[in-house]
Order: sequence, then C-alpha cells, then structure tokens
Amino acid sequence: MTWIDEAVTAGARKKKACEVLGLSIRTLQRWVINGETKADQRPLIERPAPSNKLSIAERTRIVEVCNQPEYASLPPSQIVPKLADTGEYIASESSFYRILKDVDQLHHRGRSKATKKRKAPTTHTATKPNQLWSWDISYMPSTVKGLFYYLYLVEDIYSRKVVGWEVHESESGQHAADLMGKTVLSERCFRTPLVLHSDNGSPMKCYTLKAKLEDLGITPSHSRPRVSNDNAYSESLFRTLKYCPQWPSQGFATLEAAREWMSDFVRWYNHEHCHSRIKFVTPEQRHQGKDKEILTKRHAVYQRAKAQHPNRWSGSTRNWARICRVDLNPNKEEQKQAA
Repeated sequence: MTWIDEAVTAGARKKKACEVLGLSIRTLQRWVINGETKADQRPLIERPAPSNKLSIAERTRIVEVCNQPEYASLPPSQIVPKLADTGEYIASESSFYRILKDVDQLHHRGRSKATKKRKAPTTHTATKPNQLWSWDISYMPSTVKGLFYYLYLVEDIYSRKVVGWEVHESESGQHAADLMGKTVLSERCFRTPLVLHSDNGSPMKCYTLKAKLEDLGITPSHSRPRVSNDNAYSESLFRTLKYCPQWPSQGFATLEAAREWMSDFVRWYNHEHCHSRIKFVTPEQRHQGKDKEILTKRHAVYQRAKAQHPNRWSGSTRNWARICRVDLNPNKEEQKQAA
C-alpha cells in the first residue's frame, strides 16, 4: 500500500501501479475500508456448506465404485452411464472426476503418452523484405506410382515472394545448402540480419545446411516437434501450389517437366498473383516496395466514390492501409494487450 500511495502521489494511475505489483484493482479496493487499510476478510469468513454438497457416504461410495474390478479401467464418462443402466445414480461425471482427483486416483493410464503442455513457439517479426524466410520440401508426383520429385521452396514471409526454389530427385541437406547460397546471392542479402524458419526434417537440421547458414550469416529457426502450424506460411504456399487449376493431377513425366512447370508457376505467383494477405498486390510489388503507392491510389479511388454517392456507404471505406509488420507465430498474449 505504501508503494501504491507513493506511485499515485507521483502521478501514476492506481490501476497501473497495481499491475506493476501483480495485483488487481479489486484486491486493492478490498484492502481499503473507509480509508483504512485492513487485511483481506474473505479467508476469515465462515461460509455454510452448500445444500447440494455430497455427503461423506456418497463420496466414499464413488471411490468404492470406481475401484471395483468392472469399473477400475474405465473413466467416469463411462462409469456413470453404466451405473444408470443398472438403475443407480450417485453423482455427475464432473463430481466423479473431482472426487477421484481429491483422493489422488485421477492419473493418465494406458500405453499412450500423457499429453504435455508445449512451450510457446518462438516469435519472429519482419518489417521489410529479406528479414524472415520460411522454407520447406514438398512432394511432386511423377507419372510412375511411388516415384516422387522433391520441391525445395523458400518464401519471404514479409512479401510472400518465392525467393528461391529447386526440384530434385532426392531429399538432401547438400541440395538445401546449395539453394540457400544461390538465394542469398540473388537477393543480395549476404551477412545481413536474416532468420530462416523451417520444420524439423532431416535436411533442415543436417550439419551441412547448418554450416552453410553460419557462413551466410543466417540464423536458423525451427518449428516445435510435430506442430505443422508453426510453419504455416510454407504450408499455405504449398496449398496454393497444388490446388491451382494448372497443377497436373496425373503427375510429371520427367524431372525437366517438373522444373519447367515450377518455373511458370513461380513467375505467375510472384508477378501476377494478387495475394489476399498483402492487400491484393503481387508479391513482387510488395518485395520492391511498390505496394505503398498502389494502395494509396486505391484508397483515393474509394474516397472519390464515397464522395459521389455518400448514401451508399454506411461506414468508412475499405481499409487499404499498408501492412507494415508480419509476425511468424505471434505471441497471443502480446496481441491481446496491443488490442
């Protein structure tokens, strides 16, 4: 209370001072009664037992039933219906779970691994091109059943531009290392601050690629194990690739045919495709910084249209503001606070 009083006297808001101390404003209000600071009275209050509280006999009956041989391997969600089939009802499923937890009998059973709370993924942010790349490998089927070609694809997350790609007959860390070297040279970003994100495949974590990234000054980043959403940008690009009308569902006859098709797709995707997540400009336009002028002109067109027929607009015009920041695996708590 002394610290809060000092902060308020210095001009701080009481709510902000409480947040610094890890308190809520309601806690502070409970401490101050008629201008005097008193201890929290809630723990001292004697509350009557709820009228619907289970009796000791009922709690004991629940534990006994759950430990019977025919129910010992079943969860409460199955025990309660089976008891109902015999004409007996003791308590709800939630009460069964709660009481089993109280007596330390609610544990993971079976051969499957218990669920674990995963740590949050690392957040990366890009405010201009060639700061954050995402890459992955995908199958390209051939006309021979069981035979595939392997597409190596590198995407700039800020602009969504395909900055590097190759098609090979095998998965290899050496192929990936060679592609990264060529991509850095073509984008002229040697030893500039750059993060390369990928999943946990063997080519992505091999020593050949790690050594190459170190030489290029690139910081590697990886998804959490078995969490495909952590590399969502590459997964989304592969979906666009394989669901476009030109995708040959019958497969590619040769490696050269696969490479030729990919060359046409990358040209279309980078220079003609208006991407929905970057305000419907092409990845190349955003990569070159031309999207700012394009979006400004669009905004002006909408403003003129609204001025001519204001009765057709119930609110503001479409938001054509340029997206200045792109996050990979953003922190949800930070997003809520920013909102």
